[in-house]
Amino acid sequence: MEGINYFSAFLIGLAGGVHCVGMCGGIVAALRMVSPKGASALPYTLAYNMGRIVSYTIAGAITGALGKIAADYIPLANYALSLLSGIMLLLLACYLGKWWTGLTVLESAGKGLFSKLQPLSKRFLPFKTPFSAIPYGFIWGWLPCGLVYSTLTWSLAAGNALQGAAIMFFFGLGTLPTLLAASAGSQYIVRSFQHNHIRQIIAVIMAIYAAYLIHGAIV
Repeated sequence: MEGINYFSAFLIGLAGGVHCVGMCGGIVAALRMVSPKGASALPYTLAYNMGRIVSYTIAGAITGALGKIAADYIPLANYALSLLSGIMLLLLACYLGKWWTGLTVLESAGKGLFSKLQPLSKRFLPFKTPFSAIPYGFIWGWLPCGLVYSTLTWSLAAGNALQGAAIMFFFGLGTLPTLLAASAGSQYIVRSFQHNHIRQIIAVIMAIYAAYLIHGAIV
């Protein structure tokens, strides 16, 4: 079951890569402007994304730990979180398939925190080495994003901090191909992820798995 959860998280990130390009694509493209002149952008892009994925993983560990505490001390919390996990996955499927985009309201939840973190990222510009792009990416990993927040809600029911962290880690890996393609200027790859048929197939798979989780939580 854990393997299915991790694969599902990877698919969510992969399908949501188009959304990530919209949110972070400009940032990734700008990395070339703040990298040393004449240097390859790839090490800096990889370092930036490493920091971003680390922030997702830490957030997943926190939410997974909170879910574990709730399950240990609140009666029926485990069943409630499992049901919430399935519902959020179903809403994510609707979001990715563009059947319903109400999850975008979650993006307003983190604006206050990010407004305080964003100025800190300027301390690492311009980049002198790829290592300086890691903390920059870590800060931008907290950019308000409905897709990230929804997956975090899913990790609440992961069972513990380690599994919650793993779900967000695999989600972050799923977002990586599109952002790397955007950084490299590979519009063919970006358009492949934007293809509606691919998004619909992944969304349907997510919806079926969500129905399975909801059924398991109720029965």
